[in-house]
Amino acid sequence: MAGGWTRDGAVQDQIDASVADAVDRVRGNLPRGESLHHCEECDEPIPEARRRAVPGVRLCVACQELQDKQQAIDSGYNRRGSKDSQLR
Repeated sequence: MAGGWTRDGAVQDQIDASVADAVDRVRGNLPRGESLHHCEECDEPIPEARRRAVPGVRLCVACQELQDKQQAIDSGYNRRGSKDSQLR
């Protein structure tokens, strides 16, 4: 069902594009390469178990938690202006 000047399927196209953008953003944040032995933020040692569990890890658990919280705050912006963004 189209509304106004939009064509049929335009809303679904926006939803699909939002999902694809989110997947691309998350994939881009995945660690790559060799794990570091010390956190690149605070220089604390990264435990061997974490380095094995998360290949390419670059941050200690504490710094990773801070980064994750900051990304959650920053990701609240919906550039497509969907109704979901108005409900937050």
